[in-house]
Amino acid sequence: SSGINAEWPLRPGVLRTETPPAVTCVDKELNGYVGFANLPNQVFRKSVKRGFEFTLMVVGATGLGKSTLINSLFLSSIYEDEKYPVAGTPNKTVKVQNSTVYLVEGGVSLKLTLVDTPGFGDAINNTKCWKPILEYIDSKYEEYLNAEGHVNRSTVVDNRVHCCLYFISPGHGLKPLDIEFMKQLHEKVNIVPVIGKADTLTPEECVEFKANVMKEIEFHDIKIYQFPIDEFDEEEEAQDLQAQLPFAVVGSNTMLDINGKKLRGRMYPWGIAEVENPDHCDFIFLRNLLIRTHMQDLKDVTNNVLYENFRCNKLAAVTSVSLDSKLASSNRNPLAQFEIEKKEHQERLKNMKAGMEKVMEEKVKEKMTKMDEQKNELKVKHDQALKHLEKMKKEIEAKRTELKDAQKAFDELQLSSGVTVNNSTSSLNSTKDKISGKKNKSTKKLF
Repeated sequence: SSGINAEWPLRPGVLRTETPPAVTCVDKELNGYVGFANLPNQVFRKSVKRGFEFTLMVVGATGLGKSTLINSLFLSSIYEDEKYPVAGTPNKTVKVQNSTVYLVEGGVSLKLTLVDTPGFGDAINNTKCWKPILEYIDSKYEEYLNAEGHVNRSTVVDNRVHCCLYFISPGHGLKPLDIEFMKQLHEKVNIVPVIGKADTLTPEECVEFKANVMKEIEFHDIKIYQFPIDEFDEEEEAQDLQAQLPFAVVGSNTMLDINGKKLRGRMYPWGIAEVENPDHCDFIFLRNLLIRTHMQDLKDVTNNVLYENFRCNKLAAVTSVSLDSKLASSNRNPLAQFEIEKKEHQERLKNMKAGMEKVMEEKVKEKMTKMDEQKNELKVKHDQALKHLEKMKKEIEAKRTELKDAQKAFDELQLSSGVTVNNSTSSLNSTKDKISGKKNKSTKKLF
């Protein structure tokens, strides 16, 4: 129960400058069951029915096992087999690609949006290669800020980046690109540093590399994600997770059968690197951080800290501009202010007219370009049809000439065969005449 001083009435037209008396709260024990202890169950049912959203960004050079690790984290083929670029044709610019998958586990649905940045760190000149990534994060904040200003805010979709896994190449320390990237984005997104391909390091090298990375992060005052410690969290667990940074991970989607036991890992001649073995890598710690223990905290930090900073800076810039204009206008007389506003109005109309004319010109140019393209296409088709027609004419003429030659040859052959028959017939007739003449002579001799 609470008690408020009744001597503090609200009277219209009176401005209170002194502070009201403090509100006193007294704890009371209930004599029976009321029911508000069931509120967490109501929130749970409503949350499960609505589902959850989470946006995860992965940044790192090609070949550090980003796709394999994501598939291992969510036990699903979210990324297909990675296709590496052909040698000699590196990506000149960094691209930002996002893909959304819907996962269901135990009746709880999760809309997972993965943001990939192919081409990061692969160019020869990586100056400001983080700019497309920074612009993408700011654009999602801008979309959320604009959606909050709409009349209906019940359908606001949260596409803000809640966590960024930054993959570090195994070696001796951070590269200048790693440092500059994290310094540019540490106030925009929760950065979780990850050492990719950790199975290429010995345990001693891995411990030393982790220490060097954390020293450089502290030296350059880079703000990575800090694990929250409150009265509901176990301080030792948070300290253990903090001590594991940066997470040295190994990803694998291959199931191995070791002495009848199924496990995920990578097999080498010297042994097996188990993905879910804390003694081999920090995959378990990373999975617990992202999915099981701190996913909601990552979203809360994004909404309550990072987004609020962006929102305050954005609104402060707009407010300062409006205040400057108001102060400048208050020092002018009304006629001069009217003339200035008139000129500004005319200038706006002029700009609008110029803009509309420009749009119209662009549309006309676009239409003319399409008409020219269609004209060229028709001309090409017409030329092709004429060529085809000429080709058919030539083929017909060739066939006609061939037919005439064949007919002429046939006529000559027929003519030559007719003369031969006539000659043979005349010779046969002359032979018959000789035989008949001899018979007549012999008959005359007898008689």
